[in-house]
Amino acid sequence: MQSYVIYLIRHGAVEETLKGRYIGRTDVGLSKKGKESLLEIRENFGYPKAERLYSSPLSRCTETCRLIYPGQSVKTVSSLAECSFGDWEGKSAAELAGNPQFVNWLQNSDKTPPPGGESGKEFAARVCRGFERIVEEMSGENIRSAAIVTHGGVIMTILGMYGLPQAESYRWRMDNGYGFAVRVTPMLWMRDRVVEVFDTTPFAPKFQIKED
Repeated sequence: MQSYVIYLIRHGAVEETLKGRYIGRTDVGLSKKGKESLLEIRENFGYPKAERLYSSPLSRCTETCRLIYPGQSVKTVSSLAECSFGDWEGKSAAELAGNPQFVNWLQNSDKTPPPGGESGKEFAARVCRGFERIVEEMSGENIRSAAIVTHGGVIMTILGMYGLPQAESYRWRMDNGYGFAVRVTPMLWMRDRVVEVFDTTPFAPKFQIKED
């Protein structure tokens, strides 16, 4: 049975992230520096070819697609969007300091959602449903390779749930414009729901999980 390769790529940098603001569902575009960095990465290393290109619907991801895969059609998938921070969108931790709800969320974000937002558990369930649908689509349509351009939190959730070698989600942090290459082997996927993380993308000389 043939295997499938998926490249999980984090979108380029945005000003709001650099300022330390929560912008999960806030639809902001790439910063000037973010665009320049993506073009530099593409020029120096090149992004892997992919038969199909999937993206979060948010602008910072679709803009990244246009820059690193120019001219290629993009299929947006709503479940690949970043976590919703609800009423805290656009605010920084400093602005929320002292808010009892914020303190409670920091201590137990898996079960406690921000006001009007998603809990960590809800976010993870949504992302996993979306990723499994993509794997099913690739298998059903015999798509051998795909790139998913999405958010850091989405990639860490996918690899924390399905990735081999197994590691906590925070171990799968990546810089803007970079990500990981995974191999989906049908037998392993059907039996254990796991994927092999075999390299970084763009490809690096040596792959290893980030340490603290």
